[in-house]
Amino acid sequence: MEKFNKLTGVAAPMNMINIDTDMIIPKQFLKTIKREGLGKNLFDEMRFDRAGNEVEDFVLNKSAYREATILVAGDNFGCGSSREHAPWALLDFGVKCVISTSFADIFYNNCFKNGILPIKVTKEQLDSLMDDAERGANATLSIDLEAQTIQGPDGGEIAFEVDEFKKHCLINGLDDIGLTMQEENKITDYEGSQKAEQPWLYAAE
Repeated sequence: MEKFNKLTGVAAPMNMINIDTDMIIPKQFLKTIKREGLGKNLFDEMRFDRAGNEVEDFVLNKSAYREATILVAGDNFGCGSSREHAPWALLDFGVKCVISTSFADIFYNNCFKNGILPIKVTKEQLDSLMDDAERGANATLSIDLEAQTIQGPDGGEIAFEVDEFKKHCLINGLDDIGLTMQEENKITDYEGSQKAEQPWLYAAE
């Protein structure tokens, strides 16, 4: 997993509540277990019409936001079914941070496990960031995970809270497999002692 420390990028405003995982990546695109390639179908039913043409007024189709790496979204982002394809699609599109007042728990945790930083802010802070994001290509936000701050285009700063363990994992690029591999020596030692004490378990090798 890629490390996350600092991020400066264009923020796209999605002033909607209850953006669920089926909106993020519709069910027909869940047939793969590959993390790559899902970005082209991110928000598919909002970005494209039934003929496959871009919907001009959808935010990520506007020229100012095509390269957005941050989403500023309404309450309860990531609700709905617990599909891990949702953060996969966001990350594959290029989104590395989502800012909202609240997130669905499973989606929130899945973000950290896939290299995306979900930030919870107050309603007043979200309104301010939404105003910043609506400036278009000038809507650049700077996220500093180590300092736990968001800096707006005018230099204003917002502090945010994040679980220390989740912060540690993101900064060091550790997903569940990475965390497990930190204990590789202990695992090898255990397997060695088990093989000596219970050799029948390894008879098929």
